[in-house]
Amino acid sequence: MWLKDLCVAAALLLLCVQPLHASALPAVSSYEFTAYRMQQYNLAQHMHGCRGAIVVAEARSADEPVLTRRCVIMKVTDFTAEKFIEAQRQNAAAVLVLLPKNISSVPHDTLQSFMVSESAVLLKETLMPVYVAPEDEQLLYMYEEVKQAAASRTSSMFIRVLRSMVTATAFQILVSNNVPIKAFTDNNIITLEGVLLGAGEDPPTIVITAHYDSFGLAPWLSYGADSNGSGVTILLELMRLFQKLYSSPSTRPPYHLMFSLTGGGKYNFLGTKRWIEENLDHAESSLLHDNVALVLCLDTLANSDELYMHVSRPPKPDTPMYAFIQQLEEVVSSRFQWVKMAMIHKKINLVESTVAWEHERYSLRRIPSFTLSHLEDPKSALRGSMLDTMSQVDFRKLKRNGIIIAEALARYMYNLSDKGSPKDMQLFKGQMDFHDGRMSHLMSVLTSVPRATQLLDKEPGHMVLVNSLEHEFKHYLQQVYRHTFRQDKRDPDITFYDQMNQPIVMYRVKPAAFDLFLGGCIAAYLGIIYYAIQNFGFFYTKLKAAVKSKQQ
Repeated sequence: MWLKDLCVAAALLLLCVQPLHASALPAVSSYEFTAYRMQQYNLAQHMHGCRGAIVVAEARSADEPVLTRRCVIMKVTDFTAEKFIEAQRQNAAAVLVLLPKNISSVPHDTLQSFMVSESAVLLKETLMPVYVAPEDEQLLYMYEEVKQAAASRTSSMFIRVLRSMVTATAFQILVSNNVPIKAFTDNNIITLEGVLLGAGEDPPTIVITAHYDSFGLAPWLSYGADSNGSGVTILLELMRLFQKLYSSPSTRPPYHLMFSLTGGGKYNFLGTKRWIEENLDHAESSLLHDNVALVLCLDTLANSDELYMHVSRPPKPDTPMYAFIQQLEEVVSSRFQWVKMAMIHKKINLVESTVAWEHERYSLRRIPSFTLSHLEDPKSALRGSMLDTMSQVDFRKLKRNGIIIAEALARYMYNLSDKGSPKDMQLFKGQMDFHDGRMSHLMSVLTSVPRATQLLDKEPGHMVLVNSLEHEFKHYLQQVYRHTFRQDKRDPDITFYDQMNQPIVMYRVKPAAFDLFLGGCIAAYLGIIYYAIQNFGFFYTKLKAAVKSKQQ
């Protein structure tokens, strides 16, 4: 019986060790991918974003109870501000968010939830490195593995937990860049301006403006389709259509029509601030110096059946801005009755160091202005999200909003209401209509590269976009200027930091528990063999006696 038990134990150990050893992944198995670091900048003496970049940690699911010194892996469906704060509280080594390649496949509720959490995280400062990477097959495999491991570890069954510890694959995440993160203040903010000169002597000026940069958790993944690619697209179409009216003396209205595209919009509208200062404080002559009728700021106009006119102070009757807003309301009520239009009055808080809308920069200099947007709240998460892609754009509504602005602008400049023109008269049709193909092309160009402020003057591919916008201005407008605003390095308005995209290596290894278990199995097996050899005479005598008894 002793020999029989010994042989069975040896066989069981051998069978247990062999499959585990055969299933072990090679120690050098690895996968390299590019991930993009969370925003890091200083604005108005406040620090924002993540201050860390180096990661050497094991990947774990956000469902794990213990996250200390682990790299927490989350998909868009998992990511919440609460889970992010919990990772911070437990001193997690890092957070890696996997971004789906096809944003349109993400359910609307999940999209909104992520945007809200993303916005909340961006308000905080953290030392914990935060990275975002587009999903691929290898990263999704890693995610599923750590998710299953978390489910096994939270199970109450001891055997399942032990099996998970022994057979699961562990993933080590490594960002080994030892170069310190460096600040840079030499980024330039570029603003484009051009004008269509009106008829008559010294006519008033109407300014149409939009900021063109984008914002999100990771600058390299922020494409800003609705905010504010939509505003830029409408501005460029208005520029094309009104150039046709201004090209003939018989249809040239008695207004200068100025267009501007400003940078730094996502950072307290710094480009707008510097452009206004340039025109009002430093230039010897400027259209902003003289008779400005109104400034219309276009911001986030590619969706919804709502339009909000954001003002710092309600316009008084018998003012140009009051008359123009009346024209907007008249166009909507006569042709687009299903569109809700409302005015929102928000006073500028002079105590705050930041402004909510672009028009507030003009209002601070007592220039009549307002912002038109489908967003009611300036703190809407859509204004700064990586998920603001082409999937957020409804081209029918984008075109409709453009038509509303164009019709109201033409009715105001040509004084059509006082001339008895029908309220539902359609001016922009046929050759003067908004061109669907051109709008789609413009939006595709604008979302072809991330338009984050810290990238636009640093990356050659991003400067191509700015150059193409300047080409559009020169093609349709007169007196086109490109303003490049450089910061005072001694007292910069905004400070950015480098290392925004990093190569990350993912190593696939067995956990330490596997090595311990495997070592124990081998030690036990060798111990049994050693015991058998040392007691060979005893086992031989027992075996001989057993055989002899069977023969009898």
